[in-house]
Parts: sequence; structure tokens; C-alpha cells
Amino acid sequence: MKLGVISLGCDKATVDSERLVGDLVGHGAVLTSDLPHADVILVNTCGFIDAAKQESIDAMLSAATLKTQGDVKAVVAVGCLVQRYKEELQREIPEVDLFLGFSDLHHLVPALAQRGLIADPLATHPGVRQFLGDSTHVRYLKISEGCDHTCAFCAIPLMRGKHRSEPLERLVREAQLLEAQGAKEINLVAQDLGHYGRDLGASGPKLPDLLEALLAGTTVPWYRLLYVYSAGLTARLVELVAREPRIVPYLDMPIQHASDRMLERMRRPERQRTLRDKLGWLRATIPDLALRTTCLVGFPGETDQDFRQLLEFLEEAQFDRLGAFAYSPQDGTRATAYRDDVPDGVKRERLEELLEVQRAISAERLGRFVGRDVAVLVDRVANPDDEAGSTHVGRVPWQADDVDGVTYLAQGGWARPGTFLAARLVASEDYDFKAVALT
Repeated sequence: MKLGVISLGCDKATVDSERLVGDLVGHGAVLTSDLPHADVILVNTCGFIDAAKQESIDAMLSAATLKTQGDVKAVVAVGCLVQRYKEELQREIPEVDLFLGFSDLHHLVPALAQRGLIADPLATHPGVRQFLGDSTHVRYLKISEGCDHTCAFCAIPLMRGKHRSEPLERLVREAQLLEAQGAKEINLVAQDLGHYGRDLGASGPKLPDLLEALLAGTTVPWYRLLYVYSAGLTARLVELVAREPRIVPYLDMPIQHASDRMLERMRRPERQRTLRDKLGWLRATIPDLALRTTCLVGFPGETDQDFRQLLEFLEEAQFDRLGAFAYSPQDGTRATAYRDDVPDGVKRERLEELLEVQRAISAERLGRFVGRDVAVLVDRVANPDDEAGSTHVGRVPWQADDVDGVTYLAQGGWARPGTFLAARLVASEDYDFKAVALT
């Protein structure tokens, strides 16, 4: 069976796709990027925001057309959108052969076998997680599923369920597999990394225990922590990041807002004072720490004064990186009951202003690293037409894959993606660095 894959959404969904495809390969599937000539197309959908929902629907419809225009015999849809709207999707897109929510994935292999697409549905081979990205040296390790937070705007708990931690031993084995496949950087991901182990009992492992086990069980040079609520940043965890050079000095800590009134309405646990105290502690403890955050603008009831408080706090907090979204109502969430939504035009204006403020902050923050000698992880060879003067494009420890800027590197020879080069940072602009290799 030739298997084509369309994986949408976040890095956590990418991990889901790679694990699921590994199971299918264990049953004889062969991956192909030539979708029209695949026997089966697997679409992993996203249901986080309206734009992601529409992208998922378009992908399913596009895949379904290949049943008449190509060799495709079946289209399978999985993921968050399916979990949330399975019955509606079955009615509206009957061209898709299988809609499987998270609790139904064990039916996938038998259903494909029933269609004659898998020869041996009882094969016991466990499958090996398959690589679906562009760079084998950058991988993601999802350490838990679900979320116990009750944020008023978020439907993830409705789609993913309550928080469940993966067993520590299984995660170490998976990290060893990723290293064997060429990983030089492993990004730990979850809805909240800080919740790892809370469901494993008082004596069970917590996030620092997992990190120590990963460091002991692999030789991966870089581990990065993505998406940790401030409450999960314990003294033990922060001190481990501070002293362990293989854990890069980088934290992704979402705040969503900085007006106490809006934080309370969003059902967020932080307040401006606690955020300020936490940021001071983190920067005093972890040398050269880069901090990324996420903000949500246009939440129901957000006044201009609330928004100005957010901008003032961002100017004070000086986050290195920031992702931002305009609020859109999600079915089943508490916020849909609020009747004082912000007009769409105001949301767009606030989002644009916030991003422009952060662009200037990020440019200033990056400037403090210029002149430093650093290790650059090479991601790819530079495009001579668009990136003249550079031979390679990579990242330094303060730049996460895909969501942050890059480092344009000039050096005399050629370096393979996934290698580290010693370089000096010579300039910064907005979110990017320019560097020259040290010979």
C-alpha cells in the first residue's frame, strides 16, 4: 500500500502523524510524496482556530478529488477537527472514507485491511516512528497528551481530553530512535510541559526527571522546552536548565495577556505581578535566557485600556519572541457565552499594532548578542538568489525551529545540514542574525 500524508497543525500533531504512520509502515505501507498515485491519503486535521479548520476541510476535499482524478482508493481523516466534529464532517464530506477520532485510531488498520489495502492486519510489528519533515536533525518529542487547564477561549481539552503523561521509559526510547535517525535538536512539546508527571502519582517522575533521563540516555546536543506555563517553572527545573549546557537557554512561556481583568476573564492563573516576578527570577537564574510568549488580542470585553496595558507590559517585559492571535470563538468554550465580542476590524488593528511593537523589541533584544562567538546549527544551504552573501542558513540556541528567526551564515566551504559550526554574530535585523564562520 502506498501511503500519502497531509499533516496539518502544530508540532504536537506532527508527532501524532509520525507515530501513526510508523504503525502503518509496520503493517506494510510505503510512504510516498506523490499524492495522486497513493493508494491511501491520511489527513491529520487541526481544529485550533477558524483558519486552521478551513485549511483542514480544504485538504480533505482536495484529497477526495484524487479518488476520481488519480489512483487514490481511500481517504482517511484523523486529528483534532475530526475528534470535535466527526458527525458533521461525515454528513458534509461523504467523499472521505474514514473519520477517526483519537479513541478510534485502533480501527484504522482493520478498516484498511477490510478494503484489501493492508495484507496482514494481525502483524505484530510495532512500527517505527517515521520522519515526515524536511530536516532530520530537528525533531519533536511529545511528552504528554491533553490539557487540564480551563482557559475560557480554548477548545483543546474538548478535543484532546484530560492531561495524560507518556511513560518516561517510552520517551527515552523514542528519543534514542530520533537520535539514531539523525536528530541533533529535540524539542519537547505538550499542551503544558510543566504538567508532566502530575498524573503519575506523588512519587512518579516529573519534568526534571524526564530531562535528566533524556540527557543520560542520549547524546543529542540540544534539547529545547516549548510551551511551559509559568506555574510549571519550578526551582528544580529552572536550575537544571541553568546548569545543563545541552538544554538550550530558551523557554516558551505563554501569557496570553497582561491586564489582570482580562487574565481573570480568560481564566488564566497568572496576574501581572506574578508574571513580573517570574520573569525577573528566570532571567536572574538562567544566563542568556531567550523568552518566547504568546498573546491573544480581541478577547470579548477587551477595552482599549486593557490593550494598552498589554502593550506597556510587553515593553517592560522585553520578550525575545512573541506569537500573537486575534480571538475567534470556538464551539463549546466558556467564552462563546460572552456577548461583548470585539469587532473584527478592531481585532486586526490591535494585532498589527502588537506585532509591530514586538518587532522593535525583538530587534533590540537580538542586538545584545552581536559580537558573540556561538555554535550555529546548520539547517540548510542558502539560496544564492534570495540570500546573497550567505552560504548557509541555521539557528543559534536562542532561535527555535520554524517559529523564530534564522541565522544567515557566511563561511568558506560547505557544511552538511545538521552540523554545528563555530561562528561570530556580526549583525542582527528584526528577528534574524548574520554570522561569519570562525576558521
